[in-house]
Amino acid sequence: MSNNRSGVFIGGVLLGAAIGTLTGLVMAPRPGRETRRLLKKSASALPELAEDLSTSVQIQADRLSESALRNWDDTLERLREAIAAGIEASQQERQILDSESIEPPETRPPLVDSL
Repeated sequence: MSNNRSGVFIGGVLLGAAIGTLTGLVMAPRPGRETRRLLKKSASALPELAEDLSTSVQIQADRLSESALRNWDDTLERLREAIAAGIEASQQERQILDSESIEPPETRPPLVDSL
């Protein structure tokens, strides 16, 4: 999913750059020769811009991945602790129930109080 978002983002940036370039050409009052030179310069800068954007997106994706992994590890650790606490509580309750069932009936408290 992260790769899909990165691709959409990069595509949006490139589309925005193209629209901005075309708008600039239409609005700019430059002669043809100067405009062609400007276009050539812009076109040669696009691959470098795309590479920079790609690197930036990859760095952000790595950071997010590391953060998600840390969060996952923390969640697993809390889950392990909760399971261990549940097992311990269950064992203690079983010991209490087992010790109560060993007592003779006359020493056990009544289950229902008489009114």
